[in-house]
Formats: sequence, structure tokens, C-alpha cells
Amino acid sequence: MSRVRVSRNARIRMMAVVATVYALAAPPLATPLTAQTVAAGTPAYTETYRPQFHFTPRKNWMNDPNGLVYYKGEYHLFYQYNPNGNSWGDMSWGHAVSKDLVHWEELPLALSHDDEEMVFSGGAVVDWGNSTGFGTKTNPPMVAIYTSAYRDGGEQAQSLAYSTDRGRTWTKYQGNPVIGIGSKDFRDPKVQWYAPTKSWLMTVSLSAEHKVRFYSSRNLKDWDLLSEFGPAGATGGVWECPDLFPLAVDGDPDNIKWVLVVNLNPGGIAGGSAAQYFVGDFDGRKFTPEDKGTYTPPTGEVVQDFEGGGFGEWTTTGTAFGQGPATGAVDGQGTVAGFDGKGLANSFHGGDGATGVLTSPAFTVNSPYLNFRIGGGRHPHEEGTVLDAAPPEGTVLADFEGGSYGGWTATGDAFGAAPAGGTLPGQQQVSGFLGSGLVNTFLNGDSTTGTLTSPEFTIDKKYIDFLIGGGNHPAGSDHPTAIELVVDGQVVRTATGKDTERLNWVSWDVGGLAGKKARIRIVDDNTGGWGHLNVDHIVMSDSQARRVSQETSVNLIVDGEVVRTATGSDSETLDWASFDMRPYAGKEARIQVVDRNTGGWGHVLADQFTAADKPARSVVQRADWADHGRDYYAAVSWENAPGGKRYMIGWMNNWDYAGSVPTSPWRGVQSVPREMALRTIDGRIRLTSEPVGGLKSLRQSDPATASGITVESASKSLADHGAEGKGLDIEATFSLKDADRFGLKVRTGAGGEETVIGYDTTTQELYVDRTRSGAGDFASTFPGVQSAPLKAENGRIKLRILVDWSSVEVFGGNGEAVITDQVFPDPSSTGVEVFAEGGTAGLDQLRAWQLKSIRQ
Repeated sequence: MSRVRVSRNARIRMMAVVATVYALAAPPLATPLTAQTVAAGTPAYTETYRPQFHFTPRKNWMNDPNGLVYYKGEYHLFYQYNPNGNSWGDMSWGHAVSKDLVHWEELPLALSHDDEEMVFSGGAVVDWGNSTGFGTKTNPPMVAIYTSAYRDGGEQAQSLAYSTDRGRTWTKYQGNPVIGIGSKDFRDPKVQWYAPTKSWLMTVSLSAEHKVRFYSSRNLKDWDLLSEFGPAGATGGVWECPDLFPLAVDGDPDNIKWVLVVNLNPGGIAGGSAAQYFVGDFDGRKFTPEDKGTYTPPTGEVVQDFEGGGFGEWTTTGTAFGQGPATGAVDGQGTVAGFDGKGLANSFHGGDGATGVLTSPAFTVNSPYLNFRIGGGRHPHEEGTVLDAAPPEGTVLADFEGGSYGGWTATGDAFGAAPAGGTLPGQQQVSGFLGSGLVNTFLNGDSTTGTLTSPEFTIDKKYIDFLIGGGNHPAGSDHPTAIELVVDGQVVRTATGKDTERLNWVSWDVGGLAGKKARIRIVDDNTGGWGHLNVDHIVMSDSQARRVSQETSVNLIVDGEVVRTATGSDSETLDWASFDMRPYAGKEARIQVVDRNTGGWGHVLADQFTAADKPARSVVQRADWADHGRDYYAAVSWENAPGGKRYMIGWMNNWDYAGSVPTSPWRGVQSVPREMALRTIDGRIRLTSEPVGGLKSLRQSDPATASGITVESASKSLADHGAEGKGLDIEATFSLKDADRFGLKVRTGAGGEETVIGYDTTTQELYVDRTRSGAGDFASTFPGVQSAPLKAENGRIKLRILVDWSSVEVFGGNGEAVITDQVFPDPSSTGVEVFAEGGTAGLDQLRAWQLKSIRQ
């Protein structure tokens, strides 16, 4: 065993962490108040998107649930909290308690950040035997085990705090930290009592290494390393917030399996953040997952395997793909793996700075699926982008080429005396600007601030176009990095970066401001991660600039449009992907392998294009997920729950856009607590979940009902049955007939808004489509469709749907298929509809209860 107690002198040296250390999991983003934000003076908890039966803090930022423990009749919910603002930062532990996991009382701040550390995620236990000596046996202490994220140097370590008054006040242990290994990615301890060895068991992440470590202790202070698990399953992002717990399989107390939950960001099943799990055995020292066997992809007709000396009839542009297929890694590249045979398409020729496109000849779609291997960078295709775009013609307001800012006025120290010539010291490579000069406020790092204001000009064209990059901190947030158009002293247009050093075009429609006097102001008021802005080539034009592709992707082109796309996962190991070709049967198509990115991981790998009858499944698709939605992360469970129950809760958000969701004065929401179980489904043990039973107490007495409804290739409102509202608990059972897809639409109304909750009979998948769910333009990755495998039972599909003011949680079957998504519809969108596509489906039974607020 390895003893890892850290000395006091070592602890002093470890006082370290800045926001950028946690950037992969917690980018400190901020968001302006939007048109949807309610006016000041609105009563608390009635704001436009305020959840009514999910926990949210009264104000400020919240993310991961922490310290979940039951003690003296109360379920404790601690959570990552910023006491000083509505964006990530100054991480501390907020606190709430509940007697039923439904109604919550928000308590004062529990564990506060200080000058030395932020208080990152962790767990809590009741030290019944007073092994720590923090309390007494008659008044055992509650002990929090958290990650100290030190502000000076970057290391993370595990520390203790204790309470002897039911968690109301806390004292940090003077001997902190209790485990430190000199790592910047060592976090999120979950602790439990392990009875067979009469000791404490800690599960904690080595996040960047995709590993979980297990430690043992008799007193919560001195810890011995037991073993490690991983890498395994999905590894496309950091591993965080692990949890380990036993459950009876199918309720059989003689058949106990252990569940290891490992939250992943990014690289989740729906993109971005997600909670994966492993089922296996734990012997007190080591976790051993069940053997799922070796994966064999479907066979089919190989369209292109890159085994010849050239690309054959495939054509190339640019230099990125070289003169022919690569045989593995090329100069300057890490080891490439996961391809078949001897050759593959590899766009790393010339490094990440090279670009190019590899295009197949036209072919007629005659197979249901196109399977292929893909690797390289995670830079997805964005709808509406173009591969190339010339700068718009017009009146150039500034190109920052003359070695000075001309008549522009600078304040502060972020802009320096003259435009930058490109990348500044300590900065990632800056690209996408024109000429030899640009505005770059990374001068002396992110710590500098200031403004740069143009001379006054008259708006006389339809658009103002410009190139922008840098940090995503919009105008109106606490500390913006933004470009603003100011007319009559008011900001009338604004834009910010996307946390990338590659500039891209943004266009303001200013046709309605013709003849107005205006100024442009570039603002950098941010000193945190990505606290800078890049701007170039500001032009007034009658042409709207189009964003240029920055993708590294494989695309399917039909009728000149990208209809299917896939990208890498920032890995040199190729993995399987699949395009559903059935909607394009008989049409002419092309395959394009596209590299338009010159930044980090700015390349793509592709191989083994195969026409097949069944889809290939990637490692991510073959992994097991507690939830298949976009908004369920940092999922952990309560210790000490009565009756041996295992309840779990997750942060209902995604780091892809967490800092941009349009809520104020709070940002962050927890899912409903769920009761977890292990069930045998299709011969395999699966983790299932259902909403905690106490949620039914919120149901108003008489549900809306509907039964025996047949719908054919249409949508039908259920308003006549009384089914409508912003807060609903719906139980529905459908019969399969001949429809391709069927289900319910909720929050329907204004301007065609709808959130579609459906079942696809051809793929046997439950899905949620939020592409028309309301506000979603705050992030390009927000609109989309999420799906989860679900087989019908006796020809029927059973759904439980929770609809709140800004979310849907869908439980399919017996809880084996779960999808959690945020949605931001107009308050007037309250409709519920039943629908079928491509045939007929039957709604056997529906009951929909209006839900009371947990604050009533």
C-alpha cells in the first residue's frame, strides 16, 4: 500500500489553482441579460425560465451536486456555487436540505472559497464512530471531503471540513490536505463506509488520465492507495465526479453488483457533458467491470479503404492530405491507431496549419448505412458555414494595418500602443485575420483590460461585417470581452468570441439604422480564462459576411448540401461512425473529408468507408450512460438513504453552453432526484432510473386524460382533453402500428415552438428534438436531437415525461432509456399534441397532471 499523507510544508507549496486549470470542466463563461430576461422587480422564483419543481439557488451560479448525505431526517444537497456572481468562479459549497427529496430549503453558504483555495466537488459522510475525533460518539460529526483547488500553482488535493450542528456551520480541518499527489487533475472524492473492512472507502478521479483511484482509511485523515481503474469506456474528455455503490440485480439481495459512475466532459453520448457507468464487482480493493466482449462492426461493401498508392478517383484540394494515403502518422504527428490495413486519409501533412478537402466521386445511395472510421480533431461542421469566403466589399472602418490605431481611442492596458502582428507571447496560435495586423487584447496575458473606441461614422450600408475571436464573455455579463455598436449612447449590437484564437466572420444587420451616427467599441473587462478578444477588418457593406468553416469532419453531400456530418474526438485513434443513408435512397451523393482548421487538433483522419445494412457503433455508443440527454452531468448519489435506497441527482446543464443559458439572476439547475436500480434487460444488466416517488405529491388532483386515440401522419392537439401547461407530469402508453415515428409534442405554441418527444420504430430509439423548442441561439451546439435505445414491450412504448418551465426529463420503458434536456420556450407555449409520421400510431392511454411549485 502507498501512504500519501502530505506534510504541512508541502501543503504550503501546493496553494494553487487558477480558472484555466479547470477550463476543460468549468470554463468561467458569462452571459448577458437577453430579451427573455425578466425585468427587475419580478418576484423571486417566478422568472421566465425559473424551474418550479427542480432545485435552483435564489441567485448566482450553481453546478455539480456535492456532499449528498442523509442525516437526522434531512437529505443534504451541497453544490458548487459562486457566491459572488452568475458565472463560474470563486467555487464554494452552497447548501440545501429536504425531508422528501422534493421540497428544498436553501441554507447559508456551507464551505467558502478563500485566498488560498477554491472548494471544488466532493462528498460527505456521517462519522458515526467519531473516527476523526471531530465530534463525539453521542454527537457524531458530518464530514465533508472536498477538492482543494489551490490558487497558486495549479495543484489539486483532497481536504476535510466538519460540522457538529447538522451541517449548518463548518470548520476546515487544520491538517488539510489529507491526500495530495502533485497533480493538477486529481479531484472530486466520493467517500462511503465499507463495512467488510470496517474502513472508509474513497473513489476519486485522475481526470486527465481517464482513471479512478480507490483509497482506504480508518479515520478519514490517513489514506492508503488500493487500486486504479481505467482508462475504459468513453475517454473523449476528462473523467470527473466518480461514484461507486452496490445494487441488487432485479431486486435479488443475493445478487449484488457494483456500479461505478464516471462523468465525462466533453465526449458524452449526446455531445459535451454526460454521465457514463460501468457494472461490475468490487472486492474491497479493486473494481472489475463485466466483460462486454470484443466489438465486430457490420460487414458490407467497402467503398474506399485507402489501400492503393493514390486516392483513385477521389480528388483533393489544398495540401493537407498530401499526394496519397498515409501509412500511419506523418512528420510531427503522434502515433496514429485504429485504422484498417496499411493506409488512411490523414490531413496532418504540413501540420495543423495545412488545410484541404478530399472528395469522392458521385455515387447513388443504395445502402441503408455508410460506416467509416474517423479520428483527429473535434471541430464539427456548423450549418450555414462555407468552405471559402472572400472578404465583403464596402467601406473599411478599420483593418489595423498601419502600425497604429489611427483615430481610435484606447483606455486601459489591454490594447497596447498599436495593433498586434498576430500571436502574442504565451498565447495559442492566432489565425483567421487578414493582412499583418489585428486587435489582440492578450497583451501581457488575460490579466489586462481596456476599451478601444472608433471615431464617429455614419451608417450608410446594410451590414457591418468583421472578424472576431477570443473569449466568450458577452456584453452585459459581469466582465465582457465584446465588440459593440453604440448609437445615441446605447449599445444596439454586440458580439463576442467563442473561446477560440481563430477569427471568423460576424455580421450585424444595420439596415434599420441607416443615417445614424455611430461608434464601435471593443471591450475587454475580463481577467479570467479566455479574458481577451481578437478583432480585425471591420467593414460597412451591402453584403452579409458568411462564417467560414473551421471544421475537421467527414460530410455527406446531397443536392449540394451537407446532410450528415461527423468529427473526431481530439484523438489520433480512429473510431467507428455511421451515416443513416435511408432518407437519401436513390439520390446522388458525395463524401467529403474536410480540414478547414489551422488551430490545435486541426486535422482529420478517415478510413474504411463501407456501405452496410446496419450501422457501426462507436466506443461512445457502446458505452453505458445513465442519461442520453444533453443536460445530465456530475451525477452522484446520496449516502445513508433510508431503507438502503440509492437516489441520484445530476446537474441539469452541459459545459458546451452552461455559461450562456439565458437565465437570471440564477444560472444552474439540478435534475429531479431519481431512484436507481439494476435490471436485466435483453440479457444484460442495465442501470435504470425513475423519478423519486415523492414527486407525485406535487400532482394536482384531477389529471387530464385521453385514451384510444389513433393519429395518422399528423399532429393533434390534446387541449380538448385538458392537457396543457408549463409544469406537467405525463404518463403515456402507445401502441406500435405502422408509423415511422410517433409521440408527444410539449410546450407547443408561439411561432411554431415545440419540443418533440418521440419514438422511432425503424431505429428502435426514444428521442427528444429541441431544434424548435424556443430560445437556442445562445450556442450553436444547443439545438439538436438526442436519442436513446429503447425496445417496445408487447408492442407498446411506455413514457413518463416531466415538463418544467425550462426542461424536459423523459423516462422510457422501465427507466432504461432516459433523456434530460433543457428547453427555453416562450411562456405562452403551453400546448400538448400527439403525433405520428409516416403512418399510424395509437395513443392507448395518457394522464397528464399539472404540478404545483415546490415553493407553494
